[in-house]
Amino acid sequence: MTGTLRDAGAMSTADQPVEVQRLRREPPPFRVLSVRRHESITPRLVRVTLAGPALAGFELDLPAASVRLLLPSGGRDELEIPTWTGNEFLLADGTRPVLRTMTPRRVDPATLELDIEMVVHGHGPASTWAASVTAGRPAAISGPGRGYVIDAGAPAFLLAGDESALPAISQLVPLLPSGAPVHVLVEIGAPIARLVLPDHPDLSVAWLELEPGAAPGSALVPAVTQLDLLPGTAVWAAGEAAAMQRIRRHLFEQQGLPRADATIRGYWKVGRGGDDG
Repeated sequence: MTGTLRDAGAMSTADQPVEVQRLRREPPPFRVLSVRRHESITPRLVRVTLAGPALAGFELDLPAASVRLLLPSGGRDELEIPTWTGNEFLLADGTRPVLRTMTPRRVDPATLELDIEMVVHGHGPASTWAASVTAGRPAAISGPGRGYVIDAGAPAFLLAGDESALPAISQLVPLLPSGAPVHVLVEIGAPIARLVLPDHPDLSVAWLELEPGAAPGSALVPAVTQLDLLPGTAVWAAGEAAAMQRIRRHLFEQQGLPRADATIRGYWKVGRGGDDG
């Protein structure tokens, strides 16, 4: 995002505005860890356990929080810590690192372990790493980022996302109050991505399968826009950034949902090197 910086004094018609880049808040420093375990949850979802002394003091106060996961670049074993430029992380050669936004599923302060669950879809550096990584390999995390504050008084809940949102959705479902309907929409790339979600007495789940070659969000966005939400419904949605932007516009601009009632997060972006899968 850019702004325009102008001299406070008089400007001639020849003067030109100077564009300046607004700096973003620097994320927490990276904690360098190593892989301790690796196991499959479904054929498209794996759980990777990271561990190490750098996890000391890492705490999670709310569900559906996030961490930035940093992986070795270019298939290398070595991990290079990138530099924060004021707007993004860059490696020494000017390229973007392999970074993904992940949900910390379990943190054990006694064993200094952190579980994350990653989608394996057959392409992309993060997916390849998740499918083949072995114990002892390095990785790093930055965070945690903000979690989700559950509105215990909401009359209903909508949780929506693609496969990358499944770990957070699995965290949220059992924590939502009983007596309020919980509607879950999940966009998946294949039937094998389905998993059993935690129990909730008022839970309904719709699995939305993408057509081959369809853009991310092609199944999820129409499903959300066709819903007739109960007034006051609390919405949590996460997934591909462009799809989340379309959902955001529909809920806020067309449906008139109060912004305070929705948390919508872009977890990844198609075509962005290092961030896409």
